[in-house]
Amino acid sequence: MLEGKTFYIHTFGCQMNVNDSEHLASLLLAEGASPASRLEESDFILINTCAVREKSVEKLFSYLGRLKEYKEKRKAVIVCLGCVAQLYRQELLKKFPYLDLVVGPHQYAAVPSLLKNLAEERKILTAWKRGWTDLPILPESRESRVSAYVTIMEGCNNFCSFCVVPFVRGREKYRPLRSILDEVRALADRGYLEIHLLGQNVNSYRDPESGTRLPELLEKVSSIPGIEWVRFLTSHPKDFGPELVEAMASIPKVCHQLHLPLQSGSDRILALMNRKYTREEYLEKIESLKSRMPDISLSTDIIVGFPTETEDDFQQTIEMVEKIKFTSIFSFRYSPRPRTAASRLKDDVPEEVKIDRLIRLQSRQKEIQLELHRQLVGQKMNVLCSGPSKKGNLHAGRNEAYQVINFYSPVDVSNRLVTVRITGYGPYSLQGELED
Repeated sequence: MLEGKTFYIHTFGCQMNVNDSEHLASLLLAEGASPASRLEESDFILINTCAVREKSVEKLFSYLGRLKEYKEKRKAVIVCLGCVAQLYRQELLKKFPYLDLVVGPHQYAAVPSLLKNLAEERKILTAWKRGWTDLPILPESRESRVSAYVTIMEGCNNFCSFCVVPFVRGREKYRPLRSILDEVRALADRGYLEIHLLGQNVNSYRDPESGTRLPELLEKVSSIPGIEWVRFLTSHPKDFGPELVEAMASIPKVCHQLHLPLQSGSDRILALMNRKYTREEYLEKIESLKSRMPDISLSTDIIVGFPTETEDDFQQTIEMVEKIKFTSIFSFRYSPRPRTAASRLKDDVPEEVKIDRLIRLQSRQKEIQLELHRQLVGQKMNVLCSGPSKKGNLHAGRNEAYQVINFYSPVDVSNRLVTVRITGYGPYSLQGELED
């Protein structure tokens, strides 16, 4: 047992990493440890990492560098977990010799045992596992009390040339349907209203026992009493078929909101990225979605400065952004990742050009978001309130389109679905007032 011990988890990365940290917290809570509100008060410091982009690794290294003083003053045990741990292993221990453990994504279940039996010799535990491993998740470990992440698969078989995921998360593994539904039912019983089904490529989900695919899974999750909204991410365009479009359009509780990574608007660059679809095929999928759900909110990922990208290639990406009018985009400068096919290409787009293209892309997207938000003023919409806003005496939440809304309410409406009338807007959020 770890009774009397405290832990602090710092998470880098996406929703999958956040959910992984919730599982890690559950494992430690089950052993009697308790969460520390501050890093300075913790016996165990666990850093859950992301290796998808070079910038995230640089942030991690900077963070790890600042932990040396806690090792010296408090004698805290420091653990690096996740994708960077899987990818760099020995390099981490060489660069940060005060690390006690380096643990890959497939070995989280072993963390409590490792912490209870720390040897003098530092350990690396990054072995792969082929099958699915269900980890416990306790209610008190979840970040939200109303919206929950539920992982349904892990890994990826696509090998996009820029992406390190197959090398740190492994090949695709699918969680049994019965386990997913059990978790969602338990969440509904506790008053959760929204479910995010997670995976690196959720479209490929197939129940290992029955063969059930994602459209059927969406229907089964939506049928659980108490659940009001269901979302899923991330989707790969090549696997997004008409059955999934129909499921989104016909199942009332599935939100008309989708994150569908484009990455580039140039067919030449898409081929170099090994994305397995063309710009026209992507547009056809968008048209299919919009024809069945005119109100659909779309977000995407875009990389600028991929090897050999020309100004014309970049302009084709801008054209796609202007044509589709995404509600939001996540845009990044290309950085080569270890072991990927693209890392063997010459990174020949100058850094200043990458920066310039990213600024232009984000500037155009900001204009698009301002116009989309302007059109919402005066509308009433359902908002899932997450709690007090960081912007003064307001509440904050998200609508079905996953847009942030800050609104005034004379009473506490945290963890509830409420109706809000939109009264104002900015490029990244909306303002409103609670409706009676």
